[in-house]
Amino acid sequence: MSAFVFHTTPRIICEQGSANRLHDLAIEFQARSVFFVTDPGVLGTGIADQPIATLRKAGINVTVFSDVQPDPPELMVMKAVQAATESSAELVIGFGGGSSMDTAKLVALLVKSPQTLEHIYGVGLAKGLRLPLIQVPTTAGTGSEVTPISILTTPQDEKRGVVSPLLLPDVALLDGTLTLGVPAAITAMTGIDAMVHAIESFTSKIKKNYISDSLALKALQLLYSNIHAVVDDGQNAQAREHMLLGSMLAGMAFANAPVAAVHALAYPLGGLYHLPHGLSNSLMLTVVLKFNLQSAVNEYAELGRAISPELINATNEEAATEFVRLITEVVSLMPFAKNLREAGIPQNAIEPLAKDAMSQQRLLVNNPRELTFNDALDLYQAAY
Repeated sequence: MSAFVFHTTPRIICEQGSANRLHDLAIEFQARSVFFVTDPGVLGTGIADQPIATLRKAGINVTVFSDVQPDPPELMVMKAVQAATESSAELVIGFGGGSSMDTAKLVALLVKSPQTLEHIYGVGLAKGLRLPLIQVPTTAGTGSEVTPISILTTPQDEKRGVVSPLLLPDVALLDGTLTLGVPAAITAMTGIDAMVHAIESFTSKIKKNYISDSLALKALQLLYSNIHAVVDDGQNAQAREHMLLGSMLAGMAFANAPVAAVHALAYPLGGLYHLPHGLSNSLMLTVVLKFNLQSAVNEYAELGRAISPELINATNEEAATEFVRLITEVVSLMPFAKNLREAGIPQNAIEPLAKDAMSQQRLLVNNPRELTFNDALDLYQAAY
């Protein structure tokens, strides 16, 4: 594990109220025209109003694109690219959840360096330069503000990713006040999503390293110790900020030590049945943890001790087993569907889901335990 390469966003700003000073960053980038990417839900809350107003007050032209959809469809992304090109955008701001930030990444790239999505799906295939890019997360979940990844949905309902250092933004701006009042269910889904990132990064088979491990451990500590507080009280500003930090640290970790089977099994639920990504991950997390336990005892033990100091003197087997129990307990207390049946997935979907999951080899190679088609069938059945 001594040889590795680590990439992340070069500048991170963490300060409550900092979203209202986006104009200072725009001026720093000498941008006279900003393309502001968000979704209808975020725009409807009003939390973007003041940041947009301050940009315009500073004499900057702002084009707001608020047509972002969950699991961004290719056609929607290309619509955003066209709108940004027509607006003569000089800076792109992603403001919202993972879908808005993933869209913003590709807008920034494709406006500056036009190329077809089909040719850049995969790792390291994107070319050229991009526009300056600032990411402002409004949920604590994806960590997209510090990852070089953009996940889209193809017209065939397949989730595919563009992975390239070119997609790392110039600035990640964390303003905890933007996440105040996010509904409990969304808070829970995104929070568990971030926990999955930390866990899967720490157990990633191929590229885990000293930096990603340190970030994943701290991320999980922050997320585990604050998730109940933010679900129970949407106005808890300190807990909200801690969740945002945990999400970002987990994002930094999995951007370099990639995620694995939980995501591979979750993606078909989003692509085929349009379940929210955080919910899809939550539904598959505990069954995959139990599946991986025999191959990740040492890693799970370390994660267990990180979130439960009482395990310091336990054996690795005891600590690992207790870790799986503690995470399972957290998921069981969250205000969302607890199994595929409750989420509206039909029983006859299990085989197509398993076939789709096996196409996610980019992710499955990172899993600590080899996973076959029959294993995928069993895991979906266990989650049903």
